[in-house]
Formats: sequence, C-alpha cells, structure tokens
Amino acid sequence: MSKNYTYSFLALIVILMVCFFANISLGSVSIPFKDVFSSLIGNNAEQETWKHIVQNYRLPKAITAVIVGSGLGISGLLMQTLFRNPLAGPFVLGISSGASLGVALVILGSGLFGGIFASLFISKWGIVLAASLGSFLVLLSVLMVSLKVRDTMAILIIGLMFASITAAIVSVLSYFGSAQQLQQYIFWGFGSLGNLSWNEIFTLFLIYAIGIIISIISIKPLNTLLLGENYAKSLGLNIKKSRLIIIIATSLLAGTITAFAGPIAFIGLAIPHLTRQVFNTSNHKILLPAVFLFGAIIMLICDSIAQLPNSDYTLPINAITSLVGAPVVIWLLVRKRKMIF
Repeated sequence: MSKNYTYSFLALIVILMVCFFANISLGSVSIPFKDVFSSLIGNNAEQETWKHIVQNYRLPKAITAVIVGSGLGISGLLMQTLFRNPLAGPFVLGISSGASLGVALVILGSGLFGGIFASLFISKWGIVLAASLGSFLVLLSVLMVSLKVRDTMAILIIGLMFASITAAIVSVLSYFGSAQQLQQYIFWGFGSLGNLSWNEIFTLFLIYAIGIIISIISIKPLNTLLLGENYAKSLGLNIKKSRLIIIIATSLLAGTITAFAGPIAFIGLAIPHLTRQVFNTSNHKILLPAVFLFGAIIMLICDSIAQLPNSDYTLPINAITSLVGAPVVIWLLVRKRKMIF
C-alpha cells in the first residue's frame, strides 16, 4: 500500500471516530461532551438519565449505523463488480423485495392469522423473522438459478424479475390492507436505526461479521473478475463457485440489515462509486476497507442529520440518505467526467 493510501485511510479512521462521537453527542436531549465521554467509558454522568440515554439508546444506534453503512456499501461493491454494472446495488437480486414481502405478509396479511398468531408475528422479532425468511426464500431461488445459468447478466435480470413479482404481491396486499396496517408497513419502509436492543445488535453483528469475512476471502476473485469472465476462467478461477460465494456474502449483509433496520436506500449503490472517485483505483484490497469506512461515515452523518439535534422530531433515514448522498455523487461524477470501474 502506497503512502498516499495509508494517509487517506488514517484520515478516514479519524473522521469515522469524530462522526461516531458526534452522532452519540447529538439528539433531542442536549448532553455536554464531557458527560457523553464519561458515559461511554462507564463513569457516572452529571445526571443519571444522560448516562442511560447514551448507553441504551445513542450508542446502540451509532453502532447500528456503522454496521448498516459499511455492510450495504460492501454488498453494493460486490454486486457492481460481479455484474460489471455501475447501477447494480445490494438489492438487485430481489433480497430487499423478499424482505418487504415477508413483512407485508405479516403486517398487511395479519388479518389472516387470528388472535395469538397475529400478536406473535407483529412483534419486533416476528417482523425480523418474516423479513429474514422472505430474503432467504428469494436468495434460495436466485442460488438455484445461478447454479444452472452460465451468464451472469441473466442472474441480474432474473433477480429483477423476482423483485417485480414480490412487489406485485405487496401491492395486492396493500390494496386490501387497512389504513392502520398500511401506516405500519410504510413506517417500516422508512428504515430505522434506533429501535434495536443490545441482543438484536449482537445477532445482527454475528451475521454481518460472517458476511464481511466472506467478502474479504473474495477479494482475489473480485479482482480477477474485473478482467472479464473469459480471462478469469483462463487464469483458473471457478466462476460458478466464486459467483455463489459473492452472492451469499451479499445476501448475508443486505438481507440481515434489511431485516433489522428496514430497506435503506442510496448507500449500497452510491458508496462504491464515491470511493472509486476518491481513491481512483479498482483494486479491491484498497476498495473493500475504503468502502467500509466511507459507508460507516456517510451513514453516521445521515443519521445525525435525521435526528434533528435539540428537536423531538426524527426524519426518515431513507429520505436523508438519498437527499444528502445523491447530490454529492452527482457532483463527483460531473467533476471527474468519467466512471472508474
């Protein structure tokens, strides 16, 4: 790694730490910096409620933001490299649509389940389980197709078709759903980082860590795929096996994040582009950790804006990620005048 890259990574790490601390410091309740720091290291704050807010609400939310931003960014990078398509994101395989269908069946179709079943499925873990199951079923379908289809682009198209089918079913359920059910489903679709307990974050982190490890293992195949599938085959790369591993890594990251935090827009599609423009490289040994840092930083910034410091209002994180991030990427692409891939 060159000195320029080393300095860039050190700068990003410092920025990430600053954004992480700033995110914990800002919120509807104004807490002095020294009390935030004291609460983080386990000491008592001036007010006991401040310590409770920092340790049980703001810190879990900041950790969730890091996991969501970095996970979606890396899964977007994997998909863009696999399909060699700058418009590919972590949800092109229909994973997000599968999660949305699972949640829609639970919320909008809850009338089909009476009494105990309805209350059980509409619980927090019930929605997470439904979203995970929906993502898994779509993933299973895509994996079965990927084993039989040789053309990688065909998998992309089939993934989009799965997304269209699930979206159609959700539309039908929405048509017959009540106003209260529609409102609950729409709120889930806004995405949220602040509703996870420590147990939920631990579960999310375990699956996320497996996805990250698989992504790191895939660095060499990803670099080889940049040369084209035919050339990669001539170098001895097993295309089907590599494709399967990359799809599994993406599904673990994007599917689990969607299940716990809802569908988060922009991050997975745009962060890889932003990173390529800044680092001016296609080497995944550089891109993967850089996307991790950029994704976490952008997500923390968006969450800090969404929670409207010193206000009781919290804006939908989905809206903020697009409103803040999209213009930045447009400006970078116009300024560079070419797409690095």
